Amino acid sequence: MDIEGKIIIVTGASSGIGEATARQFAREGAKIVLAARRVDRLEALAHEINAMGTGAETLVVQADLSKLEDIQSLISQTLNKFGRIDVLVNNAGFGRLDWLENLDPKKDIQSQFDVNVLGVVQTTRQALPVMIKQRSGHIINMCSMAGLVATPTYTIYAACKHAVHGFSEALRREVKPWGIDVSMIYPGGVTTEFGQHAGIKRKTQASTPRFLLLSADDVGRAVVQLVRRPRAIWIIPWLWSFTVWLNRNFNWFVDYTTINQFTIPERADELNAR
Repeated sequence: MDIEGKIIIVTGASSGIGEATARQFAREGAKIVLAARRVDRLEALAHEINAMGTGAETLVVQADLSKLEDIQSLISQTLNKFGRIDVLVNNAGFGRLDWLENLDPKKDIQSQFDVNVLGVVQTTRQALPVMIKQRSGHIINMCSMAGLVATPTYTIYAACKHAVHGFSEALRREVKPWGIDVSMIYPGGVTTEFGQHAGIKRKTQASTPRFLLLSADDVGRAVVQLVRRPRAIWIIPWLWSFTVWLNRNFNWFVDYTTINQFTIPERADELNAR
């Protein structure tokens, strides 16, 4: 797909991967709908994009993707301004990482499913009739390595991303006859605000190795590349594919290693207390 002039919706565009992705599309001269809750950040980003001189255009839409009425407004405002939707990047999402019994039932559990799963499903559902009518379009769902390999403290976040994986796989096989592509991108660790809001507390200081750590721009460039050359699944960086293979074929080994190197050391005080 020639990206110049294409109408692209990016959710979660106020920071991190969404913001970086919007900038990458702007460099290609796309018309970008910036959607998120923090409208001040969206407006600052729109001003920056409009000043690039690449011919890119923007539309700022304040939207809470846990609310269906906001999603419907996002799609209607896009159509009112641009008349079509070529690409939908379902990027909005967040994580709350802790032992399951410590997670708040509403703030941490329900809210993650509302945004990370239902937000993706409902936004796609609202955009899909437009793409079917056009007989063209591309839906890109931001997954995570947690959607392929689930680890301790990621119970709810991993469940959400596994759900998005299943949703995307089924949808891809539903809509291809209308010329619509569905892609899933699986980044490993990314340097964004995610960790600041996730509530991570680790005694072991376990984290993604530096040589595997991505920047938001790395992921943004990958999203643009997916639009140019669609594929069903893209794991970045590619070395994580080995972990996926190991988890699938030697699950017992991953269990043993994770439990003994992470879970037991992290919960040693609780285990000893009992």
